[in-house]
Amino acid sequence: MTKFLLIVDYQPGVIDTPMTEWDPEDVKAHMAYYTALNDELRASGELVEHLALSWPEEAKTVISDGKAAPVITDGPFVESKEMLAGFQMVDVESLERALEIAALVSQVPGPGGVPIQQPIGVRRVMEAADFEELNPLG
Repeated sequence: MTKFLLIVDYQPGVIDTPMTEWDPEDVKAHMAYYTALNDELRASGELVEHLALSWPEEAKTVISDGKAAPVITDGPFVESKEMLAGFQMVDVESLERALEIAALVSQVPGPGGVPIQQPIGVRRVMEAADFEELNPLG
């Protein structure tokens, strides 16, 4: 089994209206879809974790050299569409299965039940062997 991170950011897909402006019933349907999908993935043993993150306006950036007090700011922010909104960690048999699940995430419904076609990033989680390849002498 291989772990993959399915990355959901603020890219809108085919729906430009932010979720904060959707009809409450559309938000409920959107979240119900995620709940059902995550329940299905949990039942199959493929879901490791899933989390939604707070809005970008609440994000902080921390920089520290380990000596002076850390510098904590409200940015700088990349474009909000590049800001992480949430993720699902799956443990699956193949990249192909991770891509199938990402397609299910991408078709989450938006306003009026229209699949939002949100781009979903798929990244394999590195394992100890990946780091050994970087330093073969140990």
